[in-house]
Amino acid sequence: MLVNTKVLFKKAQEGHYAIPAANYLDMESIKNHVLLAEKLGLPLIVALAECHLGDNINLDDAALVARKYAKEASVPIVVHLDHGVNVATCKKAIDVGFTSVMIDASMKSFEENVATTAEVVEYAHARGVTVEAEIGHVASNFDESDQETLYTTAEEAAAFAEQSGCDSLAISIGTAHGVYKAKAIPEISFDSLAAIREATNIPLVLHGGSGSGDENLNKCARGGICKVNIYTDLYLAAMKALEEEDTSDYFKVRNAFQKGMNDCLAHYYKVFETKA
Repeated sequence: MLVNTKVLFKKAQEGHYAIPAANYLDMESIKNHVLLAEKLGLPLIVALAECHLGDNINLDDAALVARKYAKEASVPIVVHLDHGVNVATCKKAIDVGFTSVMIDASMKSFEENVATTAEVVEYAHARGVTVEAEIGHVASNFDESDQETLYTTAEEAAAFAEQSGCDSLAISIGTAHGVYKAKAIPEISFDSLAAIREATNIPLVLHGGSGSGDENLNKCARGGICKVNIYTDLYLAAMKALEEEDTSDYFKVRNAFQKGMNDCLAHYYKVFETKA
């Protein structure tokens, strides 16, 4: 069933578990992620990042295909725009059928972030769509120009949630996007998480879940994180599975990709202790 995040996150908060947000790059992976969620009988957020829009996939096609599989599924599926950096992109995603959008203005000043988020919130809520925003900043190991991690404070989180009207809040507590250098597991600030959880009741989101360590992520889920984004590990798992397959056969290649991602996503469902 096609849903937004509102009810799912409320249940996750009450049950002390997290829901995976599985990023996709093509139509096949949308189908693959949803079918695995249905097989396991668990909710899922399928997410498309604005930076991945291009010749391979666009908002219209992504919404059309994701909504089809979500509507046909027996489990709750959210179709989410990840890291929308432009208000126009967020509004377009809402118009074509995404049920959740993230507006990421985290590198702007606090006041600009609030104003930008509030604009998207007003547009989204009038159309039954939920909005994720970010306060603090999760750096990117993909981008050498984006190395500045700005940790979220409890005071900022509470003020931002109240002033922006967003439905969920991505916070920075030690993770980073992409592959960690030397595959080191990051040090998560659980004290920061606890302080933010105490200061506000808004559902909290963690970006940069890939490579952050199962114990860390399980503790985050138990400690108040409702959604964890995983992208890098899904595609690394797919590539590893491909290395062990006969690449001369198209169907074997496709099946290897599917199995690699399925095994990885199924693993994270267990780590996050996701419930139906």
